[in-house]
Amino acid sequence: MSRVVSHVLGQPTRSMEYAKQAAIVIAASLFVALCARVTVPLPFTPVPLTLQNFGVLTVGLLLGSRRGFAALSLYLVEGAFGLPVFSPSILGGGIAQILGPTGGFLMAYPLVAFVAGWIYEQRSDRGSRRFGWAALSAVAAEVVLFAGGLSWLAVLTHSVSLALRYGLYWFIFAEIIKVLMATAVATRWHQRSSQG
Repeated sequence: MSRVVSHVLGQPTRSMEYAKQAAIVIAASLFVALCARVTVPLPFTPVPLTLQNFGVLTVGLLLGSRRGFAALSLYLVEGAFGLPVFSPSILGGGIAQILGPTGGFLMAYPLVAFVAGWIYEQRSDRGSRRFGWAALSAVAAEVVLFAGGLSWLAVLTHSVSLALRYGLYWFIFAEIIKVLMATAVATRWHQRSSQG
């Protein structure tokens, strides 16, 4: 009898937990969409300067590998269906934007969040979520991001040197700042949650 009661009482709790996790994933995808609204078009490259990458790194570090991957996969689905979640500085939106010059970066986002979260989780299992480990996680995720983005640009331009010029050189300094910002947010968040 007690097994039946606990099973019946456990169902709403489990459903509430699923709903909570789904809400977190949806909110994270919308956070990245908000970051994408902060954009600066650059006249010498088809790739704009945005806060999207900061959003992706932050989501990966805060939510971990699985939920980060889910949030960024949802983000891509939202964009593919035409919701205004991508950077507004690029015309086309939807699938056209995914197949455009920034498509490699966009398609890499779920994997980027996964890598940032997964590496960060490895250290956190030992009770340490320090700034240096978070920064290492974010830098590794950035390598994945630029591998995807630059590879796609190289395919579109038929030139590795053009891909590097359009998608890397102008962004190095800004990416360092985004890595440091995402690292600081994640470190502070985890320190507060472990204290409270």
